[in-house]
Amino acid sequence: MKFPLSWLHEWVRPQVDEAQFLHRLTMSGLEVEEVQRHGQGLDDVVVARIVGCEQHPNADRLRVCQVDDGSGVPLQIVCGAPNAREGLVAPLVRVGARLPDGSAIGKVKLRGVESTGMLCSGRELGLSTDHDGLLELATGLTPGQPLTATLGLPDLSIEIGLTPNRGDCLSIGGLAREIAAQYDLPHCGPVIDTQAATIPRQIEIRLSNPEACPRYCGRVIEGLRPGVASPAWMQQRLTRSGLRPISALVDVTNYVMLELGQPLHAFDADKVTGAINVRLAEAGEQLKLLDGREVDLDPDMLVIADDRAALALAGIMGGDSSKIVDGSSSVFLESAHFAPSAISGRARRLAMHTDASHRFERGVDAELPRLAIERATALLIEIAGGQAGPLVEAVETAALPKREPIVLRNARLQRVLGMQIEYPQVGAILGRLGLQVRAEADHWVATPPSARFDLQREEDLIEEVVRIFGYDNVPVRLPRGEIALRSPSEGVISDARLRQLIVARGYREAVNLSFASAELYGRYGQQGLAVKLANPLSADLALMRPALVPGLVESVLANLRRQLDRARMFELGRVFAQGQSESEHLAMVCCGSAQPEQWGSSPRPMDFFDLKADVEAVLSTMGRAQELRWEAAQDEFLHPGRAAALMLGNQRVGIMGALHPALQADLDAPTEVYVAELNLDRLRPRALSIARAISRFPQVRRDLAMIVDDQVSYAQVREAVLAEPIAELAELRLFDLYCGKGVPEGSKSFAIGLIFQHDSRTLGEQEVEAWVAAVRERLTQAVGAAWRG
Repeated sequence: MKFPLSWLHEWVRPQVDEAQFLHRLTMSGLEVEEVQRHGQGLDDVVVARIVGCEQHPNADRLRVCQVDDGSGVPLQIVCGAPNAREGLVAPLVRVGARLPDGSAIGKVKLRGVESTGMLCSGRELGLSTDHDGLLELATGLTPGQPLTATLGLPDLSIEIGLTPNRGDCLSIGGLAREIAAQYDLPHCGPVIDTQAATIPRQIEIRLSNPEACPRYCGRVIEGLRPGVASPAWMQQRLTRSGLRPISALVDVTNYVMLELGQPLHAFDADKVTGAINVRLAEAGEQLKLLDGREVDLDPDMLVIADDRAALALAGIMGGDSSKIVDGSSSVFLESAHFAPSAISGRARRLAMHTDASHRFERGVDAELPRLAIERATALLIEIAGGQAGPLVEAVETAALPKREPIVLRNARLQRVLGMQIEYPQVGAILGRLGLQVRAEADHWVATPPSARFDLQREEDLIEEVVRIFGYDNVPVRLPRGEIALRSPSEGVISDARLRQLIVARGYREAVNLSFASAELYGRYGQQGLAVKLANPLSADLALMRPALVPGLVESVLANLRRQLDRARMFELGRVFAQGQSESEHLAMVCCGSAQPEQWGSSPRPMDFFDLKADVEAVLSTMGRAQELRWEAAQDEFLHPGRAAALMLGNQRVGIMGALHPALQADLDAPTEVYVAELNLDRLRPRALSIARAISRFPQVRRDLAMIVDDQVSYAQVREAVLAEPIAELAELRLFDLYCGKGVPEGSKSFAIGLIFQHDSRTLGEQEVEAWVAAVRERLTQAVGAAWRG
């Protein structure tokens, strides 16, 4: 919000110096971001009137002007401005004076004609960016007057950064209420009278969606003088507020929006057919906007329509079909209240941001529409003439926002602030903020004003009290109380320990946004799993991530495009899937050579088992490796035949594999990319390790070689061996896998080692043979093993 201090001073004027005022603004939550000074170095500039204007005899683009500067002797000035003409009032810098940039003005000859001074544009004086012609001043000004006095200079433009909850301060009126509360001063704005109707013409208004628009005011004004410019004082205020003056009609609507906080819109009344209807967009409906774009409307977008079609996107931007043009003399003024939920996110969805949407998204006082349209009507008729029709209002009272009473407990206030504020002072502060306050024995019951959408609970009132009391007045005290230190659980591996392990294996950590585009997750077939944001920052950040792999792959590819030929990255973060609670995941992505370039071994590309070793190192550290098994995975973004799912019982807790060749081609990956993702929330709980003495008795090892079907995995073999636990089986090893000569086609050979050991005695040959026989029998039954040797 940018505003000139002189405008605010017409409403409320605290008697403090500039530095104190700016500090108080920031400390009350209205952070001052920029201060711009106007009128510096203009002490030598005066008002002048061109009393004669002739073509330069030696230059087509120059004019020789006779200028009255109030001295009684006309000055001859050569000017190249296209708007230089007899009767024009403009700023003048006399010979010997200086421009704001320090340039001295002297007597010069331009193409053979003497010039004794300089008539100035707004840019030359630092008052605006306009350099198309002379700065035109009001015709009634007296030549010789100091320009600073005429334009209300010097002045200050203050830009404040408002948090989204303070939409009530997006106007001079709202700021005046805030400053008056800060300094305990009265404030007053312009007197706004009801404008009597002088013509009968009116347009019917229908509210087809009163929940989104519970109040809509409209008025027809006829007989406006087309092309009339707004007065200089209004243009100055708009310019110092960061808006460019355009025309009387546009300037008046912008001026009222800045003054009161109520956005307005003007339609060409002759282009409106039948009644105005505030409704939701229809399926497939399109609208050409004022900026020339034709947009497809979603069914949840609110539109202002007549009996033929949509005329405007409610609370965001008007439509091209009903816009005001140079010859328009009849307008229909709109002033409405739109619910924040009906506007929020719609403009951003169309890659737009307007002053109106900015305000309606944050909440505009529902009591303002009638007041704003009366103010705009009075200004328009004063500036451009015309006659006003009756003010037509459609309102659904039950749908208007209601401000419920909030209870503020004195004990809670003291506890949160850590200090005591005098009981009467609290009630007075709330009253200064416009709340209706009823004081009880130990609490206050306060009803917020209609403009304060942000006051909804007790903590909000506590914040308001301390803001007005002054954060600088809150004493600084060290916190008191004992802090209980909690020992980390041995049953959970910390994120820090996981990071150390993965970094030690050659990975670098990445931190990606939790939001991404639908296009990204669509490539991985995960778009249906993603949670859609109701109010995204942009279309590229419209979904919350259901997995870490897509974003991490993008980070790896970004590194590969910058001449990195070997990339290994991991990410620890939370994911958000439809119908599921958020959970913490670990993702790992790698590609390129298996080892960094070195002299001791030949380079080879990374493969499935390199990543599997890294994943199993993580699982082993988490103490869950023995409980898990791998199964073939069928995820559409993974390579068929090079993908595996990690199972904990019947629950899938992770995936691993190479990206599908089609996806790799779509991503333009220069090499094969391997990915893994684990659900840490399901893997973290683990049984504590139990220390035990190393047995003093010898081990007994028996090796078994078997032929099984090619589709049988080692995990199935291991599961069959351990199906009936043998307490003396200390270790099970797979030490050979063979396919080739001597093994039937479609089969493979596994060789496993069974290592037996007892803690308190030497094992006997017969009992070992019995265990081996039992294992052989189970494998024969479970996986169809045929025995070799």
